[in-house]
Amino acid sequence: MFVYRITKVAYADRLVASGGAARWNERGQFVIYTAATRALACLENVVHRSGEGLLENFRVMVIEIPDELPIDAIAIDTLPTDWFDFGQYDTCQQIGGEWLRTGQSVILKVPSAIISNEYNYLLNPIHHDFSRITLHHTEPFAFDPRIKD
Repeated sequence: MFVYRITKVAYADRLVASGGAARWNERGQFVIYTAATRALACLENVVHRSGEGLLENFRVMVIEIPDELPIDAIAIDTLPTDWFDFGQYDTCQQIGGEWLRTGQSVILKVPSAIISNEYNYLLNPIHHDFSRITLHHTEPFAFDPRIKD
């Protein structure tokens, strides 16, 4: 399976996590966020960058996950109805934190808060299977200039 991450050129040559807080992890928990499609990866950037800095140099990271690796998944029907709301970050961070603490899988499939029925894949870089996940290649990427910077 291939997943995608759009990042600035300076960070596109390796699979690393910043440890910054996000929807599914607290600050200090290292998680690499990827998307099921290039389009979803683009939207994630637009939403999280709030339209700022989209004219810089970016790359699409095409990441290969071996099919035999187990994937844990968060079923949307197990989440609060407003899970996607900013006010529910704590709930989502607890779920992601528990996944990291148990270490039962290197991949967690989570629903996209942007597009219904789309998914992001979180990668745990300290899991023993992480070395089996590879950066297959990178591709040039430019945000459409109609997206306001």
